[in-house]
Amino acid sequence: MSAQPVHPKGTRARVLLTSVFGPYAQDDEFGSRAINPMELYHNQVTREQGPYSLRIFHRSWGIMFIQANISAPCTVLDFPTREKFIEEMVRYQYDIVGISSIIVNVGKVREMCRLVRETLPKATIVAGGHVAAIPGLEYMIDADHIVKGEGVGWMRRFLGEDPNAPLKHPPISSGFGHRFMGLKMPGDTGSTAATIIPSVGCPLGCNFCTTSAFFGGKGRFVNFLDTGEEIFHVMEDAEKKLGHRAFFMMDENFLLHRARALQLLDCMKQAGKSWELYVFSSANAIRKYTMDELVQLGVTWIWMGLESPKSGYAKLSGTDTLTLVRELRTHGIRVLGSTIVGMEHHTPENIASEIDYACAHETDFHQFMLYTPLPGTPLNEQLEREGKLLKDADFADAHGQDKFNWLHPYISREDSKRFLDWAFKRDFELNGPSLYRICRTTLEGIKRYRNYPDLRVRERFEREAHNLRMQYSALLWAMEKHLEATNHAAVEKVAALRKDIAWECGALRSRIASWSLGPLMLWTTWREQRRLDKGMTYEPKTFIERANWGEA
Repeated sequence: MSAQPVHPKGTRARVLLTSVFGPYAQDDEFGSRAINPMELYHNQVTREQGPYSLRIFHRSWGIMFIQANISAPCTVLDFPTREKFIEEMVRYQYDIVGISSIIVNVGKVREMCRLVRETLPKATIVAGGHVAAIPGLEYMIDADHIVKGEGVGWMRRFLGEDPNAPLKHPPISSGFGHRFMGLKMPGDTGSTAATIIPSVGCPLGCNFCTTSAFFGGKGRFVNFLDTGEEIFHVMEDAEKKLGHRAFFMMDENFLLHRARALQLLDCMKQAGKSWELYVFSSANAIRKYTMDELVQLGVTWIWMGLESPKSGYAKLSGTDTLTLVRELRTHGIRVLGSTIVGMEHHTPENIASEIDYACAHETDFHQFMLYTPLPGTPLNEQLEREGKLLKDADFADAHGQDKFNWLHPYISREDSKRFLDWAFKRDFELNGPSLYRICRTTLEGIKRYRNYPDLRVRERFEREAHNLRMQYSALLWAMEKHLEATNHAAVEKVAALRKDIAWECGALRSRIASWSLGPLMLWTTWREQRRLDKGMTYEPKTFIERANWGEA
């Protein structure tokens, strides 16, 4: 294998790292799709919940991570318009343009490469992110280098830097632009957590998982933070710089590394940190811990794959997920369950019962995704061997939120969309708005742990109680009034929960919040409903961040 080239300017090269241009939540010639907006929750989790859908954008963390770990003058351009991308190139005459993208946006990567050649003919173009998994990508886009896998080491080598130098973890707010029930959080206060990236890849490697495949496949992952102590120091730094006491652990199976997690807990105890952790974890990894350990660690939210009771994935082996989810919720731990629709054993006759089984978990949030073979995954290789991939399927539509991109043995493409849409609607119909569900679970935790011996835990649940008695009481009051016209069963549940919150968390302040803020939230909810009925969509704002410029 030939050695990786080094840019002739080395660390004097001007570097532009950019995500693909918007807008995103619309059908356009470059591959954007209205059904696939740049909003994780509204796209894949709460999209059928109308004005109750959680609207939030997340930054492109990969390019932020690369910028923090090179010494060359570097700009991160996140969510640019096409015009802003051109303007930035013209103004600063970059030597290297790095474009990061997921697979569905390959059309935009192609156009951005064309624009770079036209605007900066001497610049080196580097393409990376999950788009690099597409076979033959080098013939689809005009890039000089295509980077597969982790990008920090590659970019360091390209600039003549030490690829093994210690990594710096940038302070990253997990989200921005938060909106719910038509109410937008002011300024940046919607960012409730910092993102921590301990590793990339996943040791378990489900056959459909692009993340696992992209970073080496089953059993392989790249650690950035090896120990709980290292993670603690990064969290402490983020707390100082961003002011957050909640942390989204961007690790595909954070709890699988039990020794590391318990070392982090020891550090938190010694420093008296009353922190909250939002984690991804498999069901069998969760079972390695007692509920007491999870609560002390501050785990308040778990994204857990449920897939299908007949899927046979190792991460579900030997675990009764219905019982596990119910137990987590009684300890105040919110659960986002993930279910795959259209697996190979699904038929029009059995799929409704499997969706009802998923809904029976009563998770606080529920993600539904079509069984989708994406480039680089074992599932894609299997279906290609079997001749089941649809040759005319556009990569822009391979996002798992619309129709199959393969020939299912029992379910047609049109029916795949119908079943997926019904899954979201069924979950909302049976379990109500996710905003109601998280209040319900949070209250369970407060009841159980308000007098817990560990002061750190009591402080955390007192913060939760404050939120319930104030903004969430107002939210539930507005929800109760708004749902009266459409869902009487949900209204009764919401009303009962609101009374329980007042009893447990303080009746006077709960009533004051409901009467003062509730009418405003009811008005914003109706306004949001009207906007959505007219087809309104949301787009992320553009970020421009520069580092190491000096005299460059």
